[in-house]
Amino acid sequence: MTGRSLAEELRAAEALLAGAGVPSPRVDAELLAAHLMGAVTGATVSRGQVQAAAILGRPAPDGLAELVARRAAREPLQHLTGLAPFRGLELAVGPGVFVPRPETEQVAEVAIAEAHAVAARAGSVLVADLCTGSGAIALALAHEVPGAVVHAVELDRVAHDWAARNVAASGLDVRLVRGDARTALGELDGTLDVVVSNPPYVPPGAVPVDPEVAQHDPAVALYGLGRDGLEVPRGIAAAAARLLRPGGLFVMEHAEVQAAAALDLVRSTGGFDDVRTCADLTGRPRMVVARRTLDASAVPTPSGSGEPARADVVGDSHA
Repeated sequence: MTGRSLAEELRAAEALLAGAGVPSPRVDAELLAAHLMGAVTGATVSRGQVQAAAILGRPAPDGLAELVARRAAREPLQHLTGLAPFRGLELAVGPGVFVPRPETEQVAEVAIAEAHAVAARAGSVLVADLCTGSGAIALALAHEVPGAVVHAVELDRVAHDWAARNVAASGLDVRLVRGDARTALGELDGTLDVVVSNPPYVPPGAVPVDPEVAQHDPAVALYGLGRDGLEVPRGIAAAAARLLRPGGLFVMEHAEVQAAAALDLVRSTGGFDDVRTCADLTGRPRMVVARRTLDASAVPTPSGSGEPARADVVGDSHA
C-alpha cells in the first residue's frame, strides 16, 4: 500500500486523467483501483466498493499511480485491466484484438432478438458471427439464446487466440473457426438463420481521433480496404447471402457516415429483401439489416475464393 489514502489518490488520478483528455476520468480511476484491489483479494471489486473504501479512509492500493499514468498516456483502460464488458459478459482483451464497444451491443441485440424468435418457433437456431475478433457477439448470442448453435469466424491469428481464450473461459458452445470470413463455413451454405458481423470498415485515410483507437487497436481490425473502407464489408455481405437460408437475417455494423453506402452495397450484392438501416442506442445509423430473399436461386459467388490479397485483413473484426 502507498502512504496516501485512497481518496487522495483518486482525486489526484481524476485531475491527471482529466488533464490528459480522458473522457471519464473519475470512473476510470475507480475502475483501476477496483482492478488492483480485486487482484489482492482474489474477488471482484466494484466501483461502489472502491467509493466506500475511499470514504472510510482506506489506503490506496500499490500500483495505482503507475496504472493511472499509463491511462493518462491514453493506453486503453481495458488493456490495463485485461477485461472488457459486453452485454453482461467480461471478455479478456489486450494488444492485438479490437476492444468491444458499447455501440456494438445494439448490433448484437438485433441478432439476438432474431435468434430468440427463430428458436422459439423452431426449437433451435443456427447463427454465424463473421469477423468475431474477441468473440464478443458470438458469446453474447450463445449466452443469451438457449438452443443457439453459434459459429464464429476469425482469420487474424492474434485475434483468434483471444477469441479462443474467451470461448474456453466461458464454457459456452461457440464453434470457433480460423479462416477467411468470405469463404468459411461452406458446409453450412443456405442453412443459417442469422449472420451478424462487425467487420473492419474505416476508410484508409480516416485515422481515428481517439489515441486509444489510433495507437492501440490493430489496423487489421479497423481498415476495411478500398477507397471507401467497404471492400471487406462487401465480401461479408456476399458471404451472408451464401450462408443464410431463405428468410434468414443479416446484421452488419458500419460507420455513421457509411449508412447510404452500406445500404447500396447490400442491395447490389443480390439475394436480399427489406434492406434497411437501424440505429444504435444514441440514435445514430450504425448498422444495415437485411432479410435473405425467399427466392433462394442465384446465390452470390463468394468473392476471393482461395487466398485473399490481404489475408491478414479479411476475417478480423472490431467486435
